[in-house]
Amino acid sequence: MCPPASESKPQDNTKLKALLGLLSLATIALLASTIALAVNGNKSTTTSSEAAAATGSDFSSSKASSNFFASDDANACAGAKLAFDNQLCADLEVPGPQAGGNVTKGYVGNLAVDVVPNTKPYYQSSMCPVNVHWHLGSEHYSYGEYDENGDGPHGNIPRPDWAARYLAESGEEVPDGFRCHHYDSSDPKFTTPYDWKHCKGMEVGETYEVHWPHSAAGACGTVNQYQTPFYDGVFCNLDMDTFSTLAAQDIANAVGVHGQVFTIVNDESYFYPDMMRGMIIDEDMGMGQDIAYYTGSTTGETRSNEMCSMYTPITWQVDRKCHMISASSFDKLCYDMKMQRDDMSDDLHAHGSRELVKDDLVANNQARKTLRA
Repeated sequence: MCPPASESKPQDNTKLKALLGLLSLATIALLASTIALAVNGNKSTTTSSEAAAATGSDFSSSKASSNFFASDDANACAGAKLAFDNQLCADLEVPGPQAGGNVTKGYVGNLAVDVVPNTKPYYQSSMCPVNVHWHLGSEHYSYGEYDENGDGPHGNIPRPDWAARYLAESGEEVPDGFRCHHYDSSDPKFTTPYDWKHCKGMEVGETYEVHWPHSAAGACGTVNQYQTPFYDGVFCNLDMDTFSTLAAQDIANAVGVHGQVFTIVNDESYFYPDMMRGMIIDEDMGMGQDIAYYTGSTTGETRSNEMCSMYTPITWQVDRKCHMISASSFDKLCYDMKMQRDDMSDDLHAHGSRELVKDDLVANNQARKTLRA
């Protein structure tokens, strides 16, 4: 028998209130759990970020115990360098074209050559970067970008007396030099010291020319791709017998270097995370857009206008512009270099620069593209 309607209403209301109370408690508990998860997630993210910032020591310890680095025998490119000693330029009947030279728009070297530079992006010629290293100051010269009118924390070097010349296009006199024009001693981003963790002997405000040697004979796409010295990477899959069958144009098509010049700043708005892979190409930033192409040689302070490199002819693709980049970008690069299978510690500091190559040793095959895809 059902109770009268007037008697069942209070009981139903009581049950409904109890049910709503339980649902409210459940909702609050669920909300609290969600908030807790979100907080823990944020804590976890923060911890990961902090761990990422400290990866230098953590991963270095991991590398020391890793089987990948247990034996030099695992490095297929170790000792692959083909040795060609420097020779006195005067003793060579026809010296091979040398680098680094003047890359100012309109400049043409005086050395007549039959070889042309490879003007394609290197990957289109099955080439990969096999090393990265840099030189103090610029080995190349680009008027108005890195020249004797630039500056740095220790000043600049004067142009060679012989280096004044005229541009073919404008008739403008072009001297030669070694520093960029960005440095401003009154701006803290050029003077605030950076706490270097991985690179050695580097300095905020200085100019450095970075080189990325590329080779079609490298261990491309493998753990042995990056090598120090870079010659091991260049010749990893190329023995002397095979090399001796190659014509000069074959070499220029298969071996090349990216060159890009930077002034280091202590400013994270100039951070770039991956300098291992080659020249930075970014149209919006104007990087890697105005490129000089020519054939030359290896560089470095053991070569000069009297002592020629015999590693020639190779293609050079050089950014005519100087760019600012954060010190942390370089330090990240040095960390990445430490993580390679091969020991790249000899390239964690700036190398000495070759003197500017005289016109008579610079090839006359300069090419130019305003933009690169």
